Amino acid sequence: MKNEIKKIIDIASGRNKADLVIKNAKIINVFTEEIIDGDVAISSGKIVGIGEYTGIEEIDLKGKYLAPGLIDAHVHIESSMVTPSQFAKTIIPRGTTTIIADPHEIGNVCGLDGIKYMLDDSKNLPLDVYIMLPSCVPATSFENSGAVLLADDLEKLIDDKRVLGLGELMDYPAVTSAEKNVVDKINLARNRGKIIDGHGPILTEKDLNAYVSAGVKTEHECETVEEMIERLRLGMYVLIREGSAARNLEALVKGVNKENLRRVMFCTDDRHPDDILKDGHIDNNVRLAFRSGIPLISAIKMASLNAAECYRLYDRGAIAPGYKADMIVFSNLNTFKIEKVFKDGKLVAKDGKSLFNVEKTNTSKVTDTVNFIDVTENDLKIKLDTGIARVIKLIPHSLVTESVYRKVVTENGFFKYHSKLDILKLVVIERHHATGNIGLGLAEGFGLMDGAIASTVAHDSHNLIVIGDCDINIVEATKEIKKIGGGIVIVKNGRVIYSLPLAIGGIMSEENIEIVNKKLNDMLEFAYRELNVSKNFDPFMTLAFLALPVIPELKLTDEGLFDVNKFEFTTINVE
Repeated sequence: MKNEIKKIIDIASGRNKADLVIKNAKIINVFTEEIIDGDVAISSGKIVGIGEYTGIEEIDLKGKYLAPGLIDAHVHIESSMVTPSQFAKTIIPRGTTTIIADPHEIGNVCGLDGIKYMLDDSKNLPLDVYIMLPSCVPATSFENSGAVLLADDLEKLIDDKRVLGLGELMDYPAVTSAEKNVVDKINLARNRGKIIDGHGPILTEKDLNAYVSAGVKTEHECETVEEMIERLRLGMYVLIREGSAARNLEALVKGVNKENLRRVMFCTDDRHPDDILKDGHIDNNVRLAFRSGIPLISAIKMASLNAAECYRLYDRGAIAPGYKADMIVFSNLNTFKIEKVFKDGKLVAKDGKSLFNVEKTNTSKVTDTVNFIDVTENDLKIKLDTGIARVIKLIPHSLVTESVYRKVVTENGFFKYHSKLDILKLVVIERHHATGNIGLGLAEGFGLMDGAIASTVAHDSHNLIVIGDCDINIVEATKEIKKIGGGIVIVKNGRVIYSLPLAIGGIMSEENIEIVNKKLNDMLEFAYRELNVSKNFDPFMTLAFLALPVIPELKLTDEGLFDVNKFEFTTINVE
């Protein structure tokens, strides 16, 4: 250690050459929000000096901009439908060098084995992957997942050096009512000095105070400036989300000012392959914030230093002596297009391409996870006592749904689809333990006709969810899901048209993201063109969230229709 300290001092003082010097850079200083002309000296993967230096190796930027690597403060890698290593190859060229991942998707399917897989597959990457241990497996007690994780289970991983804390506390009623299992998990994190992430979209006043007092430090579910400000006033950090289904950035940046900016950062939460490949990752958040009036350096600070300090990663997030040499290069302040990415002082991506290879990880404990009893048409009948039904109304570009009453068509006392009403049958089938549980509901606004879409990507328990216009199409979709071992399936007129196998937990593929995205795009185009799905929705992402009983108002689990506002089951029948 003494020799290393002396080496750093000798380089920083100019007596010795640095391992690498980035020459002639316009350096983005996130501390003072200045742009400084100079060189950056690097030794053993860390920055040792800013100014004028010579190096054993030199890279001349010729006046291009140099900024700290970007940080995603909250992401579910599984939503990219690829493995952590393939995810790294996708986001590093877009400037992300650190992510805070919550693997509660694979955790809900495979428990601790799933989390260990994510840790193993993200080792030895030029991307720092930190983990927040899933706090809600299952998300609530009103559904059945593939595993149950209690505090004693989480304790087995809490001391891992890459585990930063407890993941988003989605079961916020259990927190505010001090339910024992949740308190045990909070206590575990607090005793270890770990961070606790939040997820409390409708909490306010005393309930919100209770939530924060329990130790929750962050929130990524804000949809309005008022929600954001209320949480900032209580000392929380707010993570502005720009995902695929939930896009909150343009609304929330209106509430960001110089007084509160240091408590705000960016996350993607759930982002599909096409959005990453087309628009970017956290670099997309930065561009959108800039276009919405946030100064570019402020936006970069939100995407780097703010996130690093929130999660106590004090060795990154800035270009300054002592910080990791995680840096991005770009030429134009207005476009913020990433040209080069350095991780620990090594060039790992250039011109949108990764410069590293990855190895496959053993998947034996996270495959063959689809296990459900064969579904028949009789299992799907919805009995209605009247012609009025409680329906899940979809809202474009939002995870929130509305609970509405609708007059529907019945035949012999059972729901019957009518093309002019755009009300479809929604089915959630328990697919982990073959319990035979089938939840039935109705959804409005999806637009689908003459077919069905089925998926084992259904947050957060990842049961099998199917939407369709008739029972024949729904049954055929379930058969194909079982055949491919989990994934996404499209059926038209009783015939399987497309299937995308997702062998890892029924939620991820080992293929690279370009291959997965090509198949998804083909399926998406077909869904819009041939099944008449409304273009207000990404059908696969929208479907994935209709079984999540922690986001208002009305959702469907394998146990039935769930009123999120009241946090209790309800009925389709309306008296």
